[in-house]
Amino acid sequence: QLQLVESGGGLVQPGGSLRLSCAGSGFSLDTWAIGWFRQAPGKEREGVSCVDSVPTITRYADSVKGRFTISRDSAKNTAYLQMNDLKSEDTARYHCVAHYSCPVDYYNDFAYNVNYWGKGILVNVSS
Repeated sequence: QLQLVESGGGLVQPGGSLRLSCAGSGFSLDTWAIGWFRQAPGKEREGVSCVDSVPTITRYADSVKGRFTISRDSAKNTAYLQMNDLKSEDTARYHCVAHYSCPVDYYNDFAYNVNYWGKGILVNVSS
């Protein structure tokens, strides 16, 4: 079964850090752009970040620039989202997705050309 599996979420205090992982199961992530989008309770989904198959190409929503870093490890068939200086407004369910390429405006176009979609993982930023 081809799927993306997220891990690394949980409860963290404001100002803290988490690293989310997105592992490919049953297929290689090498030729896919991997992105993250999130949905907070009662809010619309929004794109967070994306890393292309060429890992030097990355996209970030303005709200996370300077705090989040996306990366990928081909040997582990996994992509990561390092989240630092977390804020209460980062509380959401985070999903990873596989695209053919990263849309330029990832905040708005995160749903474009999605081929695989993980079930998501909760991140709760609270004191």
